Amino acid sequence: MTAYTIFGTGNMAGAIGGVLAAGGASVEHISHEQGAGATVTGDVVVLAVPYPAVAEILGAYADQLEGRVVVDITNPLNFETFDELVVPAGGSAAAEIQRALPGARVLKAFNTNFAATLASGRVGESATTVLLAGDDAEAKAALIAGVAAGGLRAIDAGSLKRAHELEAVGFLQLTLAASEKISWTGGFAVND
Repeated sequence: MTAYTIFGTGNMAGAIGGVLAAGGASVEHISHEQGAGATVTGDVVVLAVPYPAVAEILGAYADQLEGRVVVDITNPLNFETFDELVVPAGGSAAAEIQRALPGARVLKAFNTNFAATLASGRVGESATTVLLAGDDAEAKAALIAGVAAGGLRAIDAGSLKRAHELEAVGFLQLTLAASEKISWTGGFAVND
């Protein structure tokens, strides 16, 4: 059984934790209120926080994240304008996290999903599909298995370089929902 530590207690953190727990995983959450005093016990750490909160977590927990799988779910939006990504052109939040944590195995996942679609397991008439990217095949296979055990589909989108495209899709989906062109219970679906 895989043990997960999820930074965050919001809708996404709860939905991801629910999927993983439904698949038999052990899940613990670390809240912002716990500060830097919490102990990371999970084999896999999920950063289910807004992108601006990531730097504080990495600063406080870098030693504890060493050697672990770290799953980045963020979409690095400019929250003031909601009109651009704040990472270098061609880059990604996941790549920035990997640079900050060279001893961790960083994956990008869940950023193209809304909490409601993770919780319901559906995007319209289609099954919810989690797209993920990373350079560690074993870590990706384990997360895919955990997501599948929780009742969702998962697709390996390729190397960590693909996080750039996943973040672009996540950004587009968020801006469409925020402008009420799609619902927060909808989103993009992947069909066979």
